[in-house]
Amino acid sequence: MTAGVIFDCDGVLVDTEPAANRVLARILTEAGLPTTTEESMRTYMGRSWASCMQIASELAGRALDGEALRAQYTAGVRAAWSRSLEPVPGIAAALDAIALPTCVASSGEHERMRFTLGRTGLYERFAGRIFSATEVEHGKPAPDLFLHAARSMGFDPAATTVVEDTVPGVQAARAAGMRALGFARHTPAADLAAAGAEVFADMADLPGLVATV
Repeated sequence: MTAGVIFDCDGVLVDTEPAANRVLARILTEAGLPTTTEESMRTYMGRSWASCMQIASELAGRALDGEALRAQYTAGVRAAWSRSLEPVPGIAAALDAIALPTCVASSGEHERMRFTLGRTGLYERFAGRIFSATEVEHGKPAPDLFLHAARSMGFDPAATTVVEDTVPGVQAARAAGMRALGFARHTPAADLAAAGAEVFADMADLPGLVATV
């Protein structure tokens, strides 16, 4: 039986991914690594900044200045999200219908989550129960973040359900010994299923899925 639910943030709670990946693709292209928005979503979505920069440097064949790019990225996404940022459709009603302890565990930094969750009216739902990959040694797809969140919440990993929308996130959940529900909005359903997720495409279905185990 599910004892608790861990939510990813970007793409599961807040509809940040399209704008964030447009910005990331632009700054990587300007840094000499031509990247489309679609390539950015396929390659970097769901990963920590350190992991993104490691992959980008390998693709570029040289070390990229991760801190300089992070500053550009942060400014770019803040500007984009200030113009338009919404919760994922149906997530508020789904959260209202889930009568279990919940928390957030994201590859994003705490400052980013305070901004995005705050602007979409979701922050107070999770205040004090928000965990970032900056708190652990290895980001997704390693299990560190989800295990850290479970320990902090007192969840047994075997009785924990993770709601994710990326392959690295699903892989992290499965590596942690947790059930993974894969939200197929920006990632192909087949890719999420291959990583070990039970796939769904509508947040209206989430409360029923959580209650099935």
